[in-house]
Amino acid sequence: MARQAMIEDYIPVEQISFESSREKNSARGNGHIASLHIWWARRPLAAARAAVYATFAPPAQTPEERAALPAFFTDLCHWQQSLAVPEALRVARAAVANAGDGRRPKVLDLFAGGGAIPLEALRLGCDAVAVDLNPVAHLIQLCTLVYPQKYGQRLGDAVKRWGEDVIASAERELGDLYPDIPMPTAEAEANPLFRSRIGGASALKPIAYLWTRTIPSPARGVTGRVPLVRQTWLSYKKGKFVAARPIVDREAQTVRYDIVTSAAKTEEEAIAEWGFDPAGMSVRGATTCPYSGAPVTGEHVKQAGMRGELGEQMIAVVYSDPGQRGKRYVEAGHLAENLSARLGALATSGFCAPDEPLPAGDNRNFWTSNYGLDQFGKLHTARQLVFLLTLCRLTRDAARKIVTEANDPDFAAAVAAYLGLLVGRMADRESALCRWNNVDESTATTYARQALPMVWDFSEANPFGNASGDVGTQLENILGCIAHFGATSDRPAEVIHGRSQRLPLDDNSIDAVVTDPPYYDNISYADLSDFFYVWHKRALGEVFPALYVNAVTPKKAEAVVAIQRHEGNAAVAATFYEEQMRLAFAECHRVLRPDAVLVCVYAHKTTLGWSTLVDSLRNSGFQVTEAWPLDTEMKGRSAHQDTASLASSIFLVARKRQRGAVGDYATTVRPEMVNIVEARVGELMAVGIGGADLVIASVGAGLRPFTRYDRVELPNGDELPSARFLEEVQREVLETVLAAVFAVNRAGVGKVDKASRFYVLARYQYGAAPVEFGEINVLANGLGVELAGPGSLADGPRAIVAITKSSVALRTHEDRGASPDLGLPSAAGPAPLVDVLHRLLWLFEHERAGLDPFLTRTLPDMTRLRLLANALKGKALAGAGDVRTDEQKAVDRLLAQWDRLVSVRTLFDRPGA
Repeated sequence: MARQAMIEDYIPVEQISFESSREKNSARGNGHIASLHIWWARRPLAAARAAVYATFAPPAQTPEERAALPAFFTDLCHWQQSLAVPEALRVARAAVANAGDGRRPKVLDLFAGGGAIPLEALRLGCDAVAVDLNPVAHLIQLCTLVYPQKYGQRLGDAVKRWGEDVIASAERELGDLYPDIPMPTAEAEANPLFRSRIGGASALKPIAYLWTRTIPSPARGVTGRVPLVRQTWLSYKKGKFVAARPIVDREAQTVRYDIVTSAAKTEEEAIAEWGFDPAGMSVRGATTCPYSGAPVTGEHVKQAGMRGELGEQMIAVVYSDPGQRGKRYVEAGHLAENLSARLGALATSGFCAPDEPLPAGDNRNFWTSNYGLDQFGKLHTARQLVFLLTLCRLTRDAARKIVTEANDPDFAAAVAAYLGLLVGRMADRESALCRWNNVDESTATTYARQALPMVWDFSEANPFGNASGDVGTQLENILGCIAHFGATSDRPAEVIHGRSQRLPLDDNSIDAVVTDPPYYDNISYADLSDFFYVWHKRALGEVFPALYVNAVTPKKAEAVVAIQRHEGNAAVAATFYEEQMRLAFAECHRVLRPDAVLVCVYAHKTTLGWSTLVDSLRNSGFQVTEAWPLDTEMKGRSAHQDTASLASSIFLVARKRQRGAVGDYATTVRPEMVNIVEARVGELMAVGIGGADLVIASVGAGLRPFTRYDRVELPNGDELPSARFLEEVQREVLETVLAAVFAVNRAGVGKVDKASRFYVLARYQYGAAPVEFGEINVLANGLGVELAGPGSLADGPRAIVAITKSSVALRTHEDRGASPDLGLPSAAGPAPLVDVLHRLLWLFEHERAGLDPFLTRTLPDMTRLRLLANALKGKALAGAGDVRTDEQKAVDRLLAQWDRLVSVRTLFDRPGA
């Protein structure tokens, strides 16, 4: 019988999640893996470390051992302590070594991405195998998992020496493109700190140039260019508001910008002082011609962009001032730049601006092509291109010199690889898609989210500005990573550039698979990484010729549902993804030892995504043994600031199963599933996990009895499809959660109408945030209500939800309650309880004289109505916590006077009272 692993018995989810979330929010620099190079959806080191350790460690044997696990995992997963190899790490390594029976266990990550999971396997004393098809990911893995462990301090010293040489050469060649501004003599003489930091030179160093895009005015007879700036806030801080005020010269048909400042305490006070709103500019490019007053529509802007008419105008220059905190802003001046000649010289030496096309057909994630910015080189200003291409040329030259000096081609390739990553990091910092962060007063990166959206006003950082994000700082971050990675292990990982569906590994050679596979149709990392690939190729094409044989990263074999790669056929795209996942898990089954564990990280939110994963695992011969939700996401991340989204990734645990077994759904599979769901919902609620995370995690745990069998049969002998089983699991989870939220038994929940149940569960899962239609539609289907169409939750003035092009939002009592018909019976029967409650709340807040007439006409079941009100008030609902929604506050006020205003009044109005 296979040895049970701790991850199949119990792990302290709350503590691991806390450390993972804290790491995502605060761990930057100090050698953290995120400081090496951007990679999307990289798991926190804390979560990866916990998963690898718990895969090999045995379960707690006594109540005392289990009680000690939360503190142990806190020590083990703490990011800062991991650098110092704490006692918990020593204990963890001993447990892993013991599981290997005298040899180092081998861990496979077949979708290794940014390398977090294999790095933690190395840290814990395992041998690691990392596989990825993507060339950018492969380069990152070499620099994370191979070179530091192989070469140690020698590597760090060489990268420091050659990196500083490349930077110094670049600044000598290009420093004149970023001129200092003279500082008034009197101010310089009165500022000793200034003189001591800049060697006495009376000048301020620019750190960023702020720009707006422009187009020709569409108005007849107007020759001036129209700024498309979205907003001109430069500093948005209490006591230090700074903005750029547009000054329009209608006769000359020009716009310039003055810098205005205010020591006001609020934004409103600053706006009143200035007499204009810095945020009241364009919306998605649409604006007004400043010379004629004619409207400039979004379509005008798109057409101008496709004609190549997008231009740029500088708004302001930002300088660092060593004499004071914060930044100094001055009006834009003229820069004498001989950029065309420099670009021509670079092209002559073999370094041309990237003309590779952006991904076609994906308007969801790549918007710039709609405005004519359809090549990667067009995403940068001319000055940025000169800088990046110069950096590429200097990297190539350095690589040639290192080979000659070291007489070791492999070591030279390792050093050059980090210089190539430096180019990639600077490309992320040096594009015309970088915004100015007016709170931190710094330039944000290109990839603030997993997309390349259009940007109307952007920040161009000075790469030699001695500020956060400049090229020197990026080199320091890389050097910190080399030191950290080298300290994790003295054995390099095996890094394979290839397909997960064809692993060059022996049968039964792997002790554990821990992997984070692609999530159905979430994102194409191949498309995203092209932005870096085109620059890495220019810097490292001579060093790694086999890695850069294509114009862009390979797409054909990427396991993702990308309909644009299948002639728009969604069904074909889905079938392709399902087959790729099945083949990948079949390879896992082949290379895993018979008693080994597979841990699969998954975070997709829809039943369709889950059913694909379950089918792939089950058809490959695996059974799910456990599922844990771990909080792995950064709070307030850009991609999800305004929408409901999973905070957790689900760590599914699976093992090889015996083939040929058939399960009976009615007598075996369903009863066990019900017991698992009830237990898991209670466990997760007890540790504070709620909302969509609780639902998805409980669904994952409920897969255990279904995946134990090759085939599960209904009473009539038909096979139960996995999609239908998932629907049954989700329905069971929802009913269990509802019972907990309503604080009644399941029978009591059944007395509440479906629409009201939907409203409570939607509030529980998503709070007040908008939700993607497909995700919330799964919830509606699970409760037997229609989200869209005639008679649906979105139909008519009584609609419970509001559907937009991209999302669905729940309507509150303030949105709905003013309707005089809300809550009244109709020809179809009594109104949903949520309608009655919303009207009641609105009347209580705005028109209390209408309460008695309304209750007399509706005669609701007051017990059920109060049950609903208490459910919406409850702490279990998402968004409750420390910050209660306006609707919850209204419910609080109503319930505080319930007996006087509602119960007593309606008691005597009931027929027969």
